[in-house]
Amino acid sequence: MALQQFRASAQLQAGTRVDVSARQFSLAIDEPAELGGTDTGMNPVEALLGALGACQAIVARVYARQFKVQLDDFRVEVEGDLDLDGFFGKAPVRPGYGEIRYRFQISTPSPRANVDALIAHLERHCPVGDSLAQPVPLKLAGIDITETAAA
Repeated sequence: MALQQFRASAQLQAGTRVDVSARQFSLAIDEPAELGGTDTGMNPVEALLGALGACQAIVARVYARQFKVQLDDFRVEVEGDLDLDGFFGKAPVRPGYGEIRYRFQISTPSPRANVDALIAHLERHCPVGDSLAQPVPLKLAGIDITETAAA
């Protein structure tokens, strides 16, 4: 299959709120009040955890039939440890997650061996999980500056 390119746009609003859009969809991302935001949406690191869980759930749904697994319910609980001293520059620690953990909660009448095979496949084929687990080059593609009148 050919390489597929995905795009999203993030535009800063008032305070720390950011409106994010991709295709015809949008969501608000913000920081909670204790981190200087107005709490109008999940924050970026929560959205990252949510994206991982959503991707894993979608992969499970797409491949369940192939592995002869009936998914009556599939939930992913995701949590991660982030040292805010790295973000705030207070300590020489990474600003990103130090570890992310997830737990699957599955309701199914299918045999455990089938479920285990599905989960093994899911862990190898989840694009978000792979992007987090393997180094992905981040490249600044440019900076466009529009000059405005001084305030």
